[in-house]
Amino acid sequence: MIQRRTLIQAAALSALPAANAWAQASFPSKPLKIVVPFGAGGVADLTARAVAQKLSENLGQSVVIDNRPSAGGIVAGEIVARAEPDGHTLLLMSNGTAVSAGLFKSLPFNPRTDFAPVSLLGLFDMAVVVPENSPFKTLAELIAFGRANPGKLNMGTINIGSTQNLAAELLRTQANLIAQIVPYNGTPAVINALRGGQVDVAVEILGPMKPQINAKAVRLLGVMGEQRPKDLPQTPTVRELPGLSNFNVSSWNALAAPAKTPKAVVDRLSQELGKILAQPEMVQRLAGFNVQAKASTPAQLAQLLDSDIKRWSDVIVKAGLTPQ
Repeated sequence: MIQRRTLIQAAALSALPAANAWAQASFPSKPLKIVVPFGAGGVADLTARAVAQKLSENLGQSVVIDNRPSAGGIVAGEIVARAEPDGHTLLLMSNGTAVSAGLFKSLPFNPRTDFAPVSLLGLFDMAVVVPENSPFKTLAELIAFGRANPGKLNMGTINIGSTQNLAAELLRTQANLIAQIVPYNGTPAVINALRGGQVDVAVEILGPMKPQINAKAVRLLGVMGEQRPKDLPQTPTVRELPGLSNFNVSSWNALAAPAKTPKAVVDRLSQELGKILAQPEMVQRLAGFNVQAKASTPAQLAQLLDSDIKRWSDVIVKAGLTPQ
């Protein structure tokens, strides 16, 4: 009996390479679809469309974008989680996926077990901005004032539970600030509040703020990511301040497939995306959306998702936000 079982196991294992080879050879067999949990025209949508065009050329199949905006990206996530696990239906995943894991009591999918991470697509900076007439000329001055004057600093962000809102919460906690975070229903409202003096500082994605920065309506004090922006090398990062060397918050976009998608298909997609995102043309195109093109292995994306789920879940608890 033991010998028979061993032979069966050996036969099954020997069949795996053949099965993977078949899966890779037969993929893709039809058009691909990328389900985007945001509306058309935003950074995620523009990134997905740019990548989809090149992916279509490389794979020899059309790649269509399906916009399914909803709170927490739930609708898009559920569509992909329930799709056939053959690599033809993909999810535009983001740090919002990680936020949703701690922000909702229950989701119709598990962000870590119902998807097969494929590759990172890009990173984009979070900015700390003040009105142009603000007395704060540097990030260090802003932080020093917030520490010395408890309760007198007002920080504007978009809605509660957004990445921007939680990034401000993380800054408040790690920089030891006693400050109010004031949520607004969108970026235009944040800009109006900032320019109108209702808030002293705002935390927002850098891209949408650049026209305001270039017009000198607001002043960029710093960014929250790991490195200074390549096109704004004079702009410091939060982590350059004393005691904040571990601070690192960047928004990101990635692609994931349904769980149980064959490893060979996931690897093929990851390899193709790696080639695409390394092309100077694509690097330049994404830079136009203020996105830093960056690929990853499936394992690296899984690690990023795990770490972000833990980080944002901790921020949500410390901020006293009640899961919805």
